[in-house]
Amino acid sequence: MNSAYSDVQPSARARAATYSARSSAGVWLTGLLASGLWIAAAAVIVFWPENDPAPYARELAGLSVLVAGGLAAAGLSGSRLGWFGERTRQAGPWFAALASALIGWEILTAKTGLLPLPFFASPQGVLEVYFDDWPRLAESVGRSLLLLGEGFTLGALVGFLTGVTIGWSRSAGYWIHPILRLIGPLPATAWLPLAFFLFPTSGSASVFLIALAASFPVTILTWSGVAGVNRDFYDIARTLGADSRFLILKVAIPAALPHVFVGLFMGLGSSFAVLVVAEMLGVKAGLGWYLQWAQGWAAYANMYAALLLMALMCSGLVTILFRVRDRVLSWQKGLVRW
Repeated sequence: MNSAYSDVQPSARARAATYSARSSAGVWLTGLLASGLWIAAAAVIVFWPENDPAPYARELAGLSVLVAGGLAAAGLSGSRLGWFGERTRQAGPWFAALASALIGWEILTAKTGLLPLPFFASPQGVLEVYFDDWPRLAESVGRSLLLLGEGFTLGALVGFLTGVTIGWSRSAGYWIHPILRLIGPLPATAWLPLAFFLFPTSGSASVFLIALAASFPVTILTWSGVAGVNRDFYDIARTLGADSRFLILKVAIPAALPHVFVGLFMGLGSSFAVLVVAEMLGVKAGLGWYLQWAQGWAAYANMYAALLLMALMCSGLVTILFRVRDRVLSWQKGLVRW
């Protein structure tokens, strides 16, 4: 076995060395192409007269030049940038696509007016919102994160405990399962009138709605994971003297964690959708409230800026959850297909 390993290992090392040498000596053509597109975007912004002049055009062109310079440096550096350069190269086609989209967006709005104002804001119009209205946007993002964190944490905890209980105890499943089948499929937003009547403040009602949206998928997937644990694991643990507490904490829950994280991902998406609706009905700050405020004043550039922040926030939270899953389930690599 060692000889076979030694036979394979040098070839792998040789391939890695060859790739490294090529990367360090070669040029990243996709990065240079993307850099040229970002330079073209800057040229379009600066030299093509605007149909309706707006501020911050030069700032937008400067950002485009900075991105182009970074991509050009990454394209000429080979493998000397390490993991950062590798990640940048993986995203190379996206950098090119974003530059092309920026050029098209700029031409259709600011340059030709084919997409008329105020319904379609130009890129510099959206950038103006970030420069001029950043205190209100920052407060809205902070309030939304706080509200989402409270509701999602509460819903995930309740869903996890309920799923473990149902999956472990048949008697508990007998009573809880019909309730889940009755309440679970209903959208959380359907409970809006009742929630705002039962809870003293709109904030607490919003937390309840978000928790309700997150708890159902976590409950179902946790229940499925616990109920699907191989019974041989329990028999082996009982043979070694394990009690019920040990079986739940050390056998059932670890084996069900892949299902739990699937439920957490689904619950996060559901709770984020409910967050926007809840913030439109009664709270005094948040991205949902900001969207409603911008719509009321026909400030569509503000709406697009808030929507972009919402997309980035949701993507960031999903990425964090992926990182947590990878760390928690690192011991299951090779046993569970990720």
